[in-house]
Amino acid sequence: MKRRKREISGGGGGGGGGFHRLLRATLLHSCRFHGPLGGILPLFSAVSGCLLFLLALLSLLSPSPSSHHHQQQQQQHHLLLRHRSSASSDRVGDGLEEESPTVAGNVFRVPSSGGSLSRDLWTSRLSSFFYGCSNASGKFMTAEKKTQPNRYLLIATSGGLNQQRTGITDAVVAAYILNATLVVPKLDQKSFWRDSSNFNEIFDVDRFISFLAKDVTIIKQLPENGGKALNPYTMRVPRKCNAKCYQSRVLPVLNKKHAVQLTKFDYRLSNRLDKDLQKLRCRVNYHALQFTAPIVEMGRTLVERMRSKSSHFIALHLRFEPDMLAFSGCDFGGGEKERRELGAIRKRWKTLHASNPDKGRRHGRCPLTPEEVGLMLRALGFGSDVHVYVASGEVYGGNETLAPLKALFPNFHSKDTIASMEELAPFSSFSSRMAALDFIVCDESNVFVTNNNGNMAKILAGRRRYFGHKPTIRPNAKKLYKLFLNRTSIPWEEFASRVRTHQIGFMGAPNEVRPGRGEFHENPSSCICEKPEAKDKASLEAPGKTEDSGKDDKEKNTEEISTYDATEEQRPEDEQDGSDMDYMEDANESQGKRLPNGLDSETNLLKTEQPELEEMFSD
Repeated sequence: MKRRKREISGGGGGGGGGFHRLLRATLLHSCRFHGPLGGILPLFSAVSGCLLFLLALLSLLSPSPSSHHHQQQQQQHHLLLRHRSSASSDRVGDGLEEESPTVAGNVFRVPSSGGSLSRDLWTSRLSSFFYGCSNASGKFMTAEKKTQPNRYLLIATSGGLNQQRTGITDAVVAAYILNATLVVPKLDQKSFWRDSSNFNEIFDVDRFISFLAKDVTIIKQLPENGGKALNPYTMRVPRKCNAKCYQSRVLPVLNKKHAVQLTKFDYRLSNRLDKDLQKLRCRVNYHALQFTAPIVEMGRTLVERMRSKSSHFIALHLRFEPDMLAFSGCDFGGGEKERRELGAIRKRWKTLHASNPDKGRRHGRCPLTPEEVGLMLRALGFGSDVHVYVASGEVYGGNETLAPLKALFPNFHSKDTIASMEELAPFSSFSSRMAALDFIVCDESNVFVTNNNGNMAKILAGRRRYFGHKPTIRPNAKKLYKLFLNRTSIPWEEFASRVRTHQIGFMGAPNEVRPGRGEFHENPSSCICEKPEAKDKASLEAPGKTEDSGKDDKEKNTEEISTYDATEEQRPEDEQDGSDMDYMEDANESQGKRLPNGLDSETNLLKTEQPELEEMFSD
């Protein structure tokens, strides 16, 4: 009896052992009290007991359904956090070419190949039917007939190389409007870049003067008046000042003082100009302004070295330097360390508003991380064998940030990797000359990719349209942000398909209706002509066609410009790219000088402009 009690109550083996002992006790009890049936019942009970035992054992070893669901939720949450860090600049290259963890039955696997597409990645469709046209019409008066004596216009540009280029281009048009002789513009030597170069050290000054001789008279320096140098009156015009604005504000001063210098001259001329003035802009920007021989020679050397590696290559203006990221106010996944470092840089702009990183990224105002740029290019069809030239300064996070991009595109180059220190020595101490080298390579590339819509991006986009619509890719950051955020929850094929859909209208194709404000330097529609047969092929461009695709150039240009001007004041700082930001005025400029006959009432508005933010990130 004691032994039977021990068998019933004994529990040394855990849940399974206790259950087994209880089963044996029950069977013994059944044999004793069922008489003749005792031979069959034990066998039946033994089989049933074994089955029950196996079920009990499985229940102990298997997690409950609720536990499994909780485990899956944790995995999804971990992947989402990991993606947010990665999609916002995860600077750890953790095997992008390898299979990512499975989420909800889907696998996000980045292929090494770009896939087989029905289109040519290296050309724009129908580009052969469009060409740049900037010759003056018969009614456009020549400089010989319209230039007035003793009327000299001087220009002081501002910003980096490409921001200054917009100022130089518009200076020629302003001189034409004022019937004035233009003095070769002064380059900005005091801004963030601290480049001491003069105009003739960056641009071919003799070509600049001779090519535009029929349009505007240009001289290298002010002439003397009675043995004394003229002392130009310094003033500033408002942003987007049109022809009437120059005639009403600047011309009276010019007639009184004979020499006027316009300061901080960038984006001081309206987009809304008649077609002949727009074409003059194009003649300046695309023909008259050429870099000096040493810059051109070194730039061509870099291009030839890229071509020797591959017949086609991508040039990427990455623009992921600390100043750009700080100014954008965006969050790139670096945590407290990133916020502290970029916050310190951000303090350079005293009047910069507080940032809302999430809002900025939702609205597409944040540059893509290097990894995101790489994923976009792969989704568009560029494989790992493609050679990429990166035009960039010091990338925030260095090689750790670049690692995911290099994993996707191992053929990764820059001017520092394809040229020696000795070759770059004549340029390396001058930021504008180094920027000019990158400009040449980006211009000559088969595909140009820009990671922000700054001055260099705009100038190159317009130039590449003018010279054959070479593909120019600008990320549709607003749409891509949402896609990057959820990329691990969908298969690669779906991700790539969505990227290609989002990028329609952002590839630099002919008649591409770009969203935004129609900046003329980016989209010089008045200087783009189409061959008659282009209209017969228009149906091929159905994906990018919109309601206004049938309107003539002038009407489209006016509508785009109108939208641009109307929303200019609402533009966020990180999209202004020099078009709405001044440098701080010098003390003597802000005080101004009084003019006789009440002329200071015309210029008073110019002196009372509020100091605007210093433009650093645009070039």
